[in-house]
Amino acid sequence: MKYVIIGASASGVNGAENLRRLDPNSEIIMISQDNYIYSRCILHHFIGDIRTIPQLSFVPQDFFEKNNIQWIKGKKVINLDSEKKTLILEDNSTISFDKLLIASGSSPFIPPIENLRGANNMIGLKTLEDCDLIKILGEKAKNIAVIGGGLIGIDAITGLIHNKKVTAKLHLIEMSNRLLPLQLDKKASLIYEEKLKENNVSLYLNHKVSKAILKDKNITSLILENGDEIPADLVIVATGIKPNIDFLQNTNIEYDKLGLIFNAKGETNIKDIYGAGDVSGRGPIWSVAVKEAIIATSNMAGVNKTMDDFFFCKSTMNFFNIPTLSLGSIELYENDPHMIIDIQEDKNTYKKIAHKDGYIYGAIIQGDLAYTGILTQIIRLEIDITKIKKSIFDIDYSDFFTMNKNLEFEF
Repeated sequence: MKYVIIGASASGVNGAENLRRLDPNSEIIMISQDNYIYSRCILHHFIGDIRTIPQLSFVPQDFFEKNNIQWIKGKKVINLDSEKKTLILEDNSTISFDKLLIASGSSPFIPPIENLRGANNMIGLKTLEDCDLIKILGEKAKNIAVIGGGLIGIDAITGLIHNKKVTAKLHLIEMSNRLLPLQLDKKASLIYEEKLKENNVSLYLNHKVSKAILKDKNITSLILENGDEIPADLVIVATGIKPNIDFLQNTNIEYDKLGLIFNAKGETNIKDIYGAGDVSGRGPIWSVAVKEAIIATSNMAGVNKTMDDFFFCKSTMNFFNIPTLSLGSIELYENDPHMIIDIQEDKNTYKKIAHKDGYIYGAIIQGDLAYTGILTQIIRLEIDITKIKKSIFDIDYSDFFTMNKNLEFEF
């Protein structure tokens, strides 16, 4: 069997490792535009000069040799023929496959803001090359503006804060009324907002950029919708992602405006072609990408598995040494009039749990994450919390599990 994987990030690497475990004698080829294996979740550590390239890697140095995987690096896939089962790379070389995993990931989405696209000093943050350019331009800049206050935007800002060679004034623009609007409510956002202000970051919440002012193809400032002007000689765009699916345009493989379409087994509409990770545009979270890859490659190898992830929207962050876990869609459960919201907080911890009809639909845990273990188990096992006559924040494993006659725990 000849397996080919497009992509060398969370899905690609974990998928390849799983295939080798399940099929020791197969041929495995991985193709990627990247020249290094690195975690995109900690690129801010590279921007901040906290980690080197080798320290960003999430695999051992001998990963490819140990697993007998051929890695074609620094090459882009430009065409796919699903009938002939071949890929064409940008150097016009051809790679055949028996089964294919599309884990090509995504690229930064550049919004249609006047004069933004094509500017020399506008960068999206997704790759090591992006980080290199941010560091080069950032060390010379007097004003740096980050558009977007989600995970990638906060990564960029915190990386710049930690880089001692960057002396520029930092500006963060977010159209929502809070940071990390997909993960946090205003209360949880506030602690990060205060930390950014303490580090001399100017925050522009509830604001949109309407235009970039150019001089010789370089941005000199950004104009907000309210008319305010923000000086900027480096602009980092963190307003979302677009899937890397250009090579699918002339194929019969199904995709939509979000990205590649695949089912709970990782199967696309074409036999022997699978998908995993944020190429789908539906769950750009590391842990989800890893699990999807393991599910897809298991089915590729003939081991039946189905994705049963209990929370597609799951994020863990640790900015300024303040850990936070977010489960579920804030927008969905806060707009549901039948949802019950329980909150517990003290000086160092904020806990918020949304539940309805006895089942948990979302949560934010900030500060002390010790409770998240039992919380995720309650959700995964679909336990009805109305059976417990105590505070939801005081639940522990003893409330759900008893020991049977075989000395085994059961619910």
